[in-house]
Amino acid sequence: MSDLHYATSVRPREDRRAGGAGRWTALLWALANAFQALYTALWSALWISIALLVTALTWRRGPALALARRVWAPGLLIFRTRLEVSGRERIDLSRPYLFVANHQSWIDIPALFTALPVPLLFMAKRELARVPFLGWYIQAMGMVFIERGARQAGAASVGQAAERLSQGFSVLSFPEGTRSRDGRVHRFKSAGFAAAIQAGVPVVPVALEGAGGVLPPGGFRPRPGTIRLTLGTPIPTAGLRRDDRADLARRAEEAVADLHAAMQDQDRP
Repeated sequence: MSDLHYATSVRPREDRRAGGAGRWTALLWALANAFQALYTALWSALWISIALLVTALTWRRGPALALARRVWAPGLLIFRTRLEVSGRERIDLSRPYLFVANHQSWIDIPALFTALPVPLLFMAKRELARVPFLGWYIQAMGMVFIERGARQAGAASVGQAAERLSQGFSVLSFPEGTRSRDGRVHRFKSAGFAAAIQAGVPVVPVALEGAGGVLPPGGFRPRPGTIRLTLGTPIPTAGLRRDDRADLARRAEEAVADLHAAMQDQDRP
């Protein structure tokens, strides 16, 4: 048999085998992701219900936030997701901060809950208020809803965030406004920074890397991987006025971008 005839007779079989293996792999991932989606929904419904009950009985938000940090969030990272945190020594865990982070994926939220051992509230888009369980939890915890494109409502959100900071809670914002589709750090919106200035608390830049690979935007297709989170040096707000919020946002954006670039440099050979 000639080499040419052998090659043309064997390759189609190899291609069929490779195609069959690829289809089986895709099917197994689809089944695994369906199980993960069901687990995520049931796990979240369970612990949100418990948190709401605890809040109703104690009239305090602290215990329910601790449940989110110690039980709910770590439980969503069990599917071969490794979380690496650095820079925690830069912050004083006994005082409130406005944390500002780049946003790569929905899984950023449980990663941040797990990484930051403080009473942490999020600034969330108003649409989430309509999501069963999640919306109830956000409202019960006193988290801050943001109205996009509504200036008067936006000012009320800033005032509410400043009030939470003054009460001793830390608040986390994603100033990009939405998840990054390309993994890069995008322009920070400045409105939320007025809350830190009003409350007189420092702003802590937080860089996330790897979350977009673990849970890419669009659909629910988790994959094993590592999420890395780095806390930067707090940026003081003492002496700043509300009009300084744009400059404060720029400084925070540059700090997050530098931290993110440093993590990417570590990955390069």
